[in-house]
Amino acid sequence: MDQKFLKLSDIPTGNECLVVKVHGHGSFRNRIIEMGFVKGEKVTVIKNAPLKDPIEYKLMDCHLSLRRSEADLIEVMDVTDHAAPDDTALYNGTLPGDSFKEIIRTHAHTVNVALVGNPNSGKTSFFNRAAGMREKVGNYGGVTVDAKKAVFKYKNYTINLIDLPGTYSITEYTPEEIYVRKYISEEHPDVVLNVVDASNLERNLFLTTQLIDMNIRMVMALNMYDELSREGAVLDYHFLEQLFGFPIVPTTASSGVGIDQVLERVIEVFEDRSEVTRHIHIHYGEGLEEAIDRVKTPIASNKVLTDKFAPRYLAIKALESDRMVRELLEKAPNFAKIDETSNLCIQELTREYKEDVKTLITNAKYGFIRGALNETFTEGKRKRHLTNAIDTVLTNQWLGFPVLLFFMWVMFQATFYLGEFPMTWIDNGMAALGDWVGRVMAPGPLNDLVVNGIIAGVGGVLVFLPNILILFFFISLLEDTGYMARAAFIMDKLMHKIGLHGKSFIPLLIGFGCNVPAIMATRTLESRRDRLLTMLITPFMSCSARLPVYILLVSAFFAAHRGLVLLSIYAAGVVVAICTALLLKNTLFKKVSAPFVMELPPYRMPTLRNTVTHMWNKGVQYLRKMGTIILFASVIIWALGYFPQDSGFAYGTPEHLEHSYIGRIGKTVEPVIAPLGFDWKMGVSIVTGLAAKEIVVSSMGILYHAPDTEENTAALTESIRPEFTPLVAYGFMLFVLIYFPCMAVVAAIRKEAGGKWALFTIVYTTALAWVVSFLVHRIGILF
Repeated sequence: MDQKFLKLSDIPTGNECLVVKVHGHGSFRNRIIEMGFVKGEKVTVIKNAPLKDPIEYKLMDCHLSLRRSEADLIEVMDVTDHAAPDDTALYNGTLPGDSFKEIIRTHAHTVNVALVGNPNSGKTSFFNRAAGMREKVGNYGGVTVDAKKAVFKYKNYTINLIDLPGTYSITEYTPEEIYVRKYISEEHPDVVLNVVDASNLERNLFLTTQLIDMNIRMVMALNMYDELSREGAVLDYHFLEQLFGFPIVPTTASSGVGIDQVLERVIEVFEDRSEVTRHIHIHYGEGLEEAIDRVKTPIASNKVLTDKFAPRYLAIKALESDRMVRELLEKAPNFAKIDETSNLCIQELTREYKEDVKTLITNAKYGFIRGALNETFTEGKRKRHLTNAIDTVLTNQWLGFPVLLFFMWVMFQATFYLGEFPMTWIDNGMAALGDWVGRVMAPGPLNDLVVNGIIAGVGGVLVFLPNILILFFFISLLEDTGYMARAAFIMDKLMHKIGLHGKSFIPLLIGFGCNVPAIMATRTLESRRDRLLTMLITPFMSCSARLPVYILLVSAFFAAHRGLVLLSIYAAGVVVAICTALLLKNTLFKKVSAPFVMELPPYRMPTLRNTVTHMWNKGVQYLRKMGTIILFASVIIWALGYFPQDSGFAYGTPEHLEHSYIGRIGKTVEPVIAPLGFDWKMGVSIVTGLAAKEIVVSSMGILYHAPDTEENTAALTESIRPEFTPLVAYGFMLFVLIYFPCMAVVAAIRKEAGGKWALFTIVYTTALAWVVSFLVHRIGILF
């Protein structure tokens, strides 16, 4: 039976419904359940009050009323249209039908679990292991920049696992903090799973104290517990869970240890069977506690607010002058009284303690954490010795930058030399496939489409798959080991000079893989100014989609110094980004950048599973693009080059191609690009590359094909040599690097920053690409 689940407040007068689930926090939820609103219970809507609030219900032969805001938090199934007219065989007010019971059982056994934790705590590793998903995992802040959801079965339950962005707190300073806070407050997950890095307890538990204030149902996954044990530390987590009032389970998510035990505790909390669970109040000291009680009193009279938020939590946030809570409280009828009381308390506390209230509350939270750890934790003697030893070299004032450049050089050298062998195999395979298809298919347009359109176009890009995989393998190693955060630390001084800080380097480095997730990763930056500035220079980071263009041209014209030339192209992107940032810093973004604050996580040995998974995911995305946008573009480009057939020139000759539709397009743009040394075929490749940069190579594979040679990369290399020079090839690579980012990147910028910045990116990058390529060509001619 297909059944829609509703809020109790949505059920019309006279209808009957069955209770499926009660949402909301501690005291409210307990009161509603004690009134009889339990799973499977029948409720009849009697009538609405004249002002539609409250609503009278019949439950267990009793009549009671609920405010509409309370009824909003009770999930039900309307059974009015399904109940039999003579069905009076009710037992304790419940409907006996097996179909209803099964529907309720299934939905009531669906648990919404929100993963909340600090960056680097292993949330996404837990998500992957628990759900069997293959999300990207990285050992630095900001990998998860949006909520990801997985649905899986565990025993008789359906688990909806939501991986929220990593955040150090749930205040209102960064987008991920606001996102996590709003999700918990508005979506009401059944259980919050707080993932904590066991090797960095004091800092991680600050977020835990904020969750405790919210009075929500929780379980803690004490992750990376193996590292804590290796350091020689001892934690009495059984006593700690008694102090905190919720279950705590040690885990090592990277290897799957403790995952099942966490899910068991989640279900116990969900079913209210946990013997550990109880709500505690963090004691903030006599003065603060008195102020909290004074502010809580006027707040508590607003049941519309306190149904969804614990009044103590709202009082604490009011004393912290929290903007989001203030906006919420402004809707209360007695806001003037709340505001007056909180302002008076803030003045008194500030005068008495000579400190702002937010700092007082933060200090009290850390005092609570230290007190709990003093009772339960014995620190090890080997803590981070290896990390500190490695950092003496990798983050050294003089050695750090050369080491970073060396790692980049090794990555690009490996991309060429390790990728050369499988690239040759795929290349030969595509050539053999094209040759075989050309022989077995009858001559004609279809044969030409398959051989010179699809195989030449898609195959010309597919051969670079090994290079893409190797590049992402190295990027994954940098992320998983923790070196990515060190790269940000090393680059901080340079980034500060261009108006940013080291943390902005993380999205830029991600951009070497793909600009789209790099744009999304700017959400982790606290300042909107920093987010915008980082977003606008990210497209200059040479993504993997441009790599096939570089490999083709570098192999053709710079074979003796392939790794060095490729590194110079990537370095050119960085230089352009720096110059752009300096320009924007002194024109559109004059505000001073935020100070650099970023965690340097301990070095961790990357797991082969995570690294290969990351590499494989990117490979799948690349192949998916081959089968969709690049296949479509290759067919379009072939058709534009094949027709019209009545041009007066034999098909396959340079004259026919020049007079085809694609030739006419190229001739139209040629005057614009001629000063750069580019011909019309290069112009067509540039135009088609607007959709995706891989299509540049697909276009070249079709436009520069030699009819009497095998259609493979070697043949294409030979075909382009007479029409390029090393200078033109280098200028063309720079143009592809700088100009119009792909449509997906433009869409991401539009989503994150707005349409005007997306338009600015399109115009600025394309104009800049022309200027840079022009200067390189003209200056190069002089030498």
